[in-house]
Amino acid sequence: MSRVPTSPLIDLIELAKEPSSSRRRDLLRQVTGIFMSHPEEINGTEMELYDTVMSQLSADMETMVRAEISTKISQVRNAPMGLLRRLASDDIAVAEPILTRSKALSENDLMHIVQTQGQDHLRAVSKREEVSESVSGVIVTRGDDDTLHSLLSNDGARLSRASNEEAIQRAQANPALHEVVVNRRDMPVDLVNDMYFVVEARLRERIMQENDKLDPSMLEQALSRGREKVAVAYGSFPEDYARITQEVEALRSNSRLTPALLARYMRDPNPTYFLVALSQMADIDFLTARHVVEKKEIDALAIACKAADLDKALFLTYAMIMLADQDNAMGKASEYARLYAELPRDTALRTIRFWRMRRAEGHAA
Repeated sequence: MSRVPTSPLIDLIELAKEPSSSRRRDLLRQVTGIFMSHPEEINGTEMELYDTVMSQLSADMETMVRAEISTKISQVRNAPMGLLRRLASDDIAVAEPILTRSKALSENDLMHIVQTQGQDHLRAVSKREEVSESVSGVIVTRGDDDTLHSLLSNDGARLSRASNEEAIQRAQANPALHEVVVNRRDMPVDLVNDMYFVVEARLRERIMQENDKLDPSMLEQALSRGREKVAVAYGSFPEDYARITQEVEALRSNSRLTPALLARYMRDPNPTYFLVALSQMADIDFLTARHVVEKKEIDALAIACKAADLDKALFLTYAMIMLADQDNAMGKASEYARLYAELPRDTALRTIRFWRMRRAEGHAA
């Protein structure tokens, strides 16, 4: 049953018609003080009165005063909803406390905000203790990269598979997003592995560490959710790809595709032989192999060679070829030799399984 409005509130309602701005400001603070003294007990007609009076008094107040009221009512779950919604769409200095903290806002209220307001309001919503998949989905689609970074940094924000895929595609084009997507705790592991070829070395290490922790059943589950297309295509096949692939597959079926033959292909003037052989031995697609070699991704080459169970000497032979035009090639080769020796083959195989997902894109190309 609704409480009967208290006499101080009734008096203040009458005084709300006061024309003086300074007097109205004092009245607003008094009404707010009365409301905040027992917010959870207010409902029905009394709540409507508070809503009407506080909305009327705050309508022409300066930003500082509206922000003060916003900060106070953001702390209570039972709030005057008309006032709350209006302040939530106000200038960001006013709206931010409500958008980041108020538990009185409904899912529909938040959806309206993220669908209609600008980046400052979207960023405020992205920092809430909890953000639903639906609200996050709109933020991912409408938010700029700063807003997306804010959302992905929030462990309380839930993202759907589709939103995670969109976030990964955005991150591949913006280094400022690399770390936050790789470090996000609930980012699907297959999507994190899509970042391998675009992130810096320390984040590649992080991806490898996470791959090493995966239970085989979890890995299979992650792979079963893999996308049909890879966000970054590496190019089309060379003209001699089909012919050389047929030759190499024949050699493999006769157990003649050996590390020694791969070593010979390293120095063949036609790089397609080496790339096809490497992709066959490491069980990765041709376009991924070509990307690794052409971009001189030596740490990725180490993963491919380890998965193919090649000895360190063979890996270093090709690493030296790739490093030939760089300063301190011997020093770098020594560092890669250490990396190769310390890389567990199981970890390399786990990572390779994600790279294999690129085959669908390769065949389409």
